[in-house]
Amino acid sequence: MPLDGTRFLRGCMCCLPPRLSGSFPSAAPVLSPAGDQASITPTLATTRPDETRHAAKAVEQRSAGLVDIHHHAIPPFYLAENRERIAGSRGGQISRAWLEWTPEQTLEAMDEHGVSTAVLSLSTPGVWFGDIEAACHTARRFNEYATTLARDHAGRFGLFAAVPLPDTEGSLREIEYAFDVLRADGVGVLTSYDERWLGDRAFWPVLEELDRRAAVVFIHPTAPAACRTLLPGIPTMMAEVPQDTTRAVISLLFSGALAQFRRIKFILCHAGGSVPVVAGRMRDYAPPELAGNLPDDGIEAALRRLHYDIAVGGHRAAIAALTTLVPTSQILFGSDHPYRPLAETAATLGQTGFSEAELLAIGRENALALLPRLRPR
Repeated sequence: MPLDGTRFLRGCMCCLPPRLSGSFPSAAPVLSPAGDQASITPTLATTRPDETRHAAKAVEQRSAGLVDIHHHAIPPFYLAENRERIAGSRGGQISRAWLEWTPEQTLEAMDEHGVSTAVLSLSTPGVWFGDIEAACHTARRFNEYATTLARDHAGRFGLFAAVPLPDTEGSLREIEYAFDVLRADGVGVLTSYDERWLGDRAFWPVLEELDRRAAVVFIHPTAPAACRTLLPGIPTMMAEVPQDTTRAVISLLFSGALAQFRRIKFILCHAGGSVPVVAGRMRDYAPPELAGNLPDDGIEAALRRLHYDIAVGGHRAAIAALTTLVPTSQILFGSDHPYRPLAETAATLGQTGFSEAELLAIGRENALALLPRLRPR
């Protein structure tokens, strides 16, 4: 079996579309690279030579056609305005990935590893640093910046829009703008905000609106401030990030949110963190007083309805735990680029024990079923 993402789907050409096209409809706005709202116009952006080259490469790679559901953008303004906050949330360090990211760099990585389309999102620490106005402003700028990239590089990018949680009113406004104006593919949120997890009742107005829209919600983990120094010298990415995914799921389960908002299509990162491992504990130690909040068909059925990307989780042990809990239809390719090399997940796909048909589903078809706007026309 091939070991790299550039080649692993080539055995099934009949299942692949004949060409790649834009993930945003022609009516979507074009924004300036600065992402200023005033710059929105209804006309198409001018195609530059490098855009033509990458578009041609995307067509050439249709035989691979990976869809990367977990792919981050780092707009220059975001890094410049939040550099100290970013460092503080990551143990005082800023990795080279933050400093060196460019659209050209990410497209080169996609071309090299057979990724036809990447869905852009903002990684932790997101937009919330305690100031509502700043959070709303940053979310809007990021969403417009990512929309510009999607229009400048037709067919290459989708968008999980940032929202300024924990500000619910601002988040509701941004959801409306992201879906109705920018035509975003979904919304990206963090697992927790100010020591409150996603099932918290304060967030229910936002969940209600996302449920009304049957939205895709990409849940990216973070590390709560209280947990960042539990193990001195140990990066939070090792233990706290996967644990916060699990806390968010427990919060959604036992608050009643998963039972109440069944139309939302949640995506969990990193093979679900530790969710597959502790799913039995969620069942066995469920507080009796909260049993009425659980979905009628039970905890494990609810967990099987969630979607899971395999970014930084494409290892046999993690895959074994995940596939014991959920069917292959719920598993998606994700890379966590640029914080982990795109090659890392692409190269391990062929070592996970999946069949060719399963690799096709995980690498492409499951994402296109979940996000039909990305399907080439």
